[in-house]
Amino acid sequence: MMQIKKNIALSNTGFVFNPTTGDSYTINQVGQEILGYLSDNKTVEEITSLMTTTYDIDQASFEKYFFDFISMLRQFELLDENYEN
Repeated sequence: MMQIKKNIALSNTGFVFNPTTGDSYTINQVGQEILGYLSDNKTVEEITSLMTTTYDIDQASFEKYFFDFISMLRQFELLDENYEN
């Protein structure tokens, strides 16, 4: 399971703030939804199902974009690596 660090501030407008590094980011609506699902402790399978049902995208394409997004979250130190499988 992946988890966003507990100290990360997320706004409803797509603003993400990491108080540890002082960095801030802006993400789009889809990114906000994914972060919300991660915050709700959804699994990759649950997130994939929700997103492919909501949006016109196949599973393979979504998973590619999803894991690219997860890689970006890791690069920006927004994931709590202690909670991952």
